[in-house]
Amino acid sequence: MPDSTPLQPRTAGKVVVDQLLIHGATCAFCVPGESYLEVLDAIHDVSDRFSLYNARHEAGAADMAEAYGKLTGQPGICMVTRGPGACHASIGVHIAQQDSTPMILLIGQVGRDMMDREAFQEVDYRQMFGPLAKWVAQIDCAERVPEYLARAFRVATSGRPGPVVLALPEDMLTETVTVPDARPYQATQAAATEADIDAICALLAKAERPLVMLGGSGWSDQSARDIQRFAEANGLPVCTSFRRQDAIDNLSSAYVGEFGTAVSPTIVKRITDADMLLVLGARLGEMTTRGYTTLTPPQSQQRLIHVLPDADEIGRVYGPDLGVCADMDSVAAGLATRDLGRKQAWAERASAMRDEYLADTEPPGDNQWQLDMGRAFCAIRDDLPKDMIITLDAGNHTGWAQRFLRFGRPGREVGSTCGAMGYAVPAAVAASLQHPDRLVLGMVGDGGFQMSGMELAMAAQYGATPIILLFNNGIYGTIRMHQERDHPRRLSGTTLINQDFCRLAEGMGCHAERVTRTDEFAPALERARASGKPAVIELVTDPEQISSRTTITKLREQAEKRR
Repeated sequence: MPDSTPLQPRTAGKVVVDQLLIHGATCAFCVPGESYLEVLDAIHDVSDRFSLYNARHEAGAADMAEAYGKLTGQPGICMVTRGPGACHASIGVHIAQQDSTPMILLIGQVGRDMMDREAFQEVDYRQMFGPLAKWVAQIDCAERVPEYLARAFRVATSGRPGPVVLALPEDMLTETVTVPDARPYQATQAAATEADIDAICALLAKAERPLVMLGGSGWSDQSARDIQRFAEANGLPVCTSFRRQDAIDNLSSAYVGEFGTAVSPTIVKRITDADMLLVLGARLGEMTTRGYTTLTPPQSQQRLIHVLPDADEIGRVYGPDLGVCADMDSVAAGLATRDLGRKQAWAERASAMRDEYLADTEPPGDNQWQLDMGRAFCAIRDDLPKDMIITLDAGNHTGWAQRFLRFGRPGREVGSTCGAMGYAVPAAVAASLQHPDRLVLGMVGDGGFQMSGMELAMAAQYGATPIILLFNNGIYGTIRMHQERDHPRRLSGTTLINQDFCRLAEGMGCHAERVTRTDEFAPALERARASGKPAVIELVTDPEQISSRTTITKLREQAEKRR
């Protein structure tokens, strides 16, 4: 029955905030700006219901909103000012687009009477964000604010999730209007039918060497349990796409590894040898297919069942034998109780793949490094809480966490799949704010930390307690690896002269320690956890150990052999 309460006049800025509350938003990440003062003022009146976190940089604010979207499945809200603020925030929008994360970016805009004059900080956001977002719009009519916000939430969460960008002209926000609120949004998702599940099972049952790959967004704790139940009951080996290792419990007998920067050579061979791939949620991009080589487009040598929530993505690169447009909850629930009758035929291969994964994640045996993070992580991994959240930056240093730690719900792995440097620290801050009772570990290199490490000041301000593991080898490691591979001994632009990270962290109100030996790591982590503060553990690693699988010397030797 319609609400008979008389409508009250409100500024459009207040209408914006009222819509955020109606659609279930409880917080936003921002750098304040004069272009959206009316929104900031309206938030003041609802501070008991809505938390506004002011970041130190718009890129950090956007990364926090994107991480919030990953963790909750609800749109992370970011607010920035026009021009430079929007440009800084664009990286978070790019991450959300490539990672299929629900996010809404609200940008203050110049007044409508100044547009198309290149006014102070004026940008046409439809053109700027057009290739980066699911939908970009500008609200020129104050009466339509409820309509636009409802659509923004719906677009961000429906089908393949992604970012929405709305520009808010500052003079529009000051207008007083009398308009009804929108009703709370509902996301629209395609659900797998019984016929879809039958078709998946019928085709999969014909395989001799099947492999299941999980990835993408949209995995709930329940769908992760359901697909694990299906795999274990049928003797199916399960891998994950890049930085989606938490889609299945890594302790499950079905789990056999991930495809990403720390990929094992044995699993690369296994995907090449497979005769059937069941891909659930993953887009099969460059990282997951090793540059489109383990699967060759447009028709892979392996038979392919591809299940995605977006029909436009199915067949975009690889033509599947069966394509199903469905969300992960419905397809996992449909598969959970199915018995394909092939467990005995598949179990031996699945068990061998599991053994290969376990062997690859054993502590390194050579013990030649003063600080070996493979051995350090293996020493603590069984004692880490199951609901721990790991955030990952760009860089080779993340290979140690991805290879040697275990993931799985309710724990989470939160990392940019588009390789954005500077992501891990703000993502860890957002995760700690959202889950103050959980251990949050952020993995970042010395280069990435210097892009966004100041967000730890925000963590201290709001009482968040992430622990940042700062891998310091004095170089841009990933780029140095490529440099040595393609142009050995010709170093250019990849050396860093670093400052005292511990003193910097302490100056922001953090606990800080410097670790130079493997046996120092576990005690340092315990002290950081006990400190009750955000923390930085600086890990001084040898640049020669360029990744978890190779060294600079080996790269040079291989390059010289090719000459």
